[in-house]
Amino acid sequence: MLTDQFGRTHNYLRISLTDNCNLRCFYCMPEENYDFTPHSKLMQVEEIDTLAKLFVQHGVNKIRLTGGEPFVRKDAAKIIHNLGKLPVQLTGTTNGIRIDDMLSEIVSADFHSINISLDTLHSDKFLKITRRNYFDRVMSNIDLLLTHNIKTKINVVLMKGINDDEICDFIEFTKNNNVEVRFIEFMPFTGNRWTSNQVMTQKEILEIIATKYDFKPLPIGIHDTAKSFSVSGHQGNFAIISTMSEPFCSGCNRIRLTADGKLKNCLFSKKETDLLTPLREKQDILPIIHSAIWSKAKTQGGQLNEKFEKIEASVIQNRSMINIGG
Repeated sequence: MLTDQFGRTHNYLRISLTDNCNLRCFYCMPEENYDFTPHSKLMQVEEIDTLAKLFVQHGVNKIRLTGGEPFVRKDAAKIIHNLGKLPVQLTGTTNGIRIDDMLSEIVSADFHSINISLDTLHSDKFLKITRRNYFDRVMSNIDLLLTHNIKTKINVVLMKGINDDEICDFIEFTKNNNVEVRFIEFMPFTGNRWTSNQVMTQKEILEIIATKYDFKPLPIGIHDTAKSFSVSGHQGNFAIISTMSEPFCSGCNRIRLTADGKLKNCLFSKKETDLLTPLREKQDILPIIHSAIWSKAKTQGGQLNEKFEKIEASVIQNRSMINIGG
């Protein structure tokens, strides 16, 4: 098992396939003209397979594919085929644009669920946030997933003055659609121009929803990051990921592999551990993995230990979100 110094067991691996993306969301990608990692410096298909198998041998039973946008990678189908053979719960986070292109691979690999990143239900605002005109295709692909009975979650990064006026619109979307809408508090990463006054907290979100809807909390597991709620009369439900206002580090079981083969033991960790270089040099990387996970900070990478209102985003040492992987 992969444990840290605080007794947390890590059985959930998030693998970024690429830092490339077919959208340009301002809070994720710092600049329109972004220098993507050359393919030769990314983990190759066989290397991803080797690392995934090693993690599974040591207790990982859930793998999530992320990016960038994981489905823009040209060999994504082969990667999915390989990981689909492992005894894990396979999931993915995508912007939804290439769901129709990848549907057969998703079905064949028996994906447990798909998370769609979608911050607005309005096409004009979608264009403003993403700087690309794919709204109709994303909505069509959400319908496609639901038609194929694939568990679907919608990730909504809430930002005051941007999309906080759509909270109840998203709740209404769950009335006739069996999806879980997950409201995510806006988090600071390199280049995303984060300020604390843009954060919609869990308390504020619930207060807004309560003005129109009756809801009740659903059971929450020790490793769950999202606090889920059912809405009276709705097929779907909603959840809140309160990273900033009510962190959930004590039950964290997540580790991340960046597309260039760096192990991050926390989303906010400033330190990374290179696994790709020693793997290519045929070193034994298991001790490296154990050491990296053991050294995990108690909370939020050791960088966000104060109240979020006091965080100085400019001094945080991290990658941009697209370069980490969701």
